[in-house]
Amino acid sequence: AAAAAVARTQGEAAPSPAPAVGEVLGRIGAGFCVLLGIGHGDTKESAQWLADKVAGLRIFADPPAADGTPAQKDMNRSLRDIGGALLVVSQFTLYASTKKGNRPSFIRSAKPDIAIPLYEQFVTTLSQLINKPVATGVFGADMQVQLINDGPVTIIIDSKAKE
Repeated sequence: AAAAAVARTQGEAAPSPAPAVGEVLGRIGAGFCVLLGIGHGDTKESAQWLADKVAGLRIFADPPAADGTPAQKDMNRSLRDIGGALLVVSQFTLYASTKKGNRPSFIRSAKPDIAIPLYEQFVTTLSQLINKPVATGVFGADMQVQLINDGPVTIIIDSKAKE
């Protein structure tokens, strides 16, 4: 099942791959930084479900009232509602197993021939759902990702468990 760690960002989130140190490939402001893991058994349907869930996830506060009164609800608006941005970074390590010993195994992560098309579909679907381009890193690259986690709010979503 596809898994995503969705971090609500307030400032900047940007990946930089190792070969070109300092080169920024994507940058966003307020929105989500999605670390996307794709595992064995993932399908186009699971990528679609996850994209729909991420685009509709309501974890942004209502705006303050006209008189300056604080927002009534802390988590009521979606990425679409606030016109937020998205950064998606491939993250096979979300499927790490630490069952045996102290060195993680990544055997549950999908191989690139399966994962890359699903990653690309996920990004394309999200772009259509929020009606704007989605920033990305480079699939499989060693990157440095910087983010300002607002809240902090980070939510794990699993397409297999549908939660």
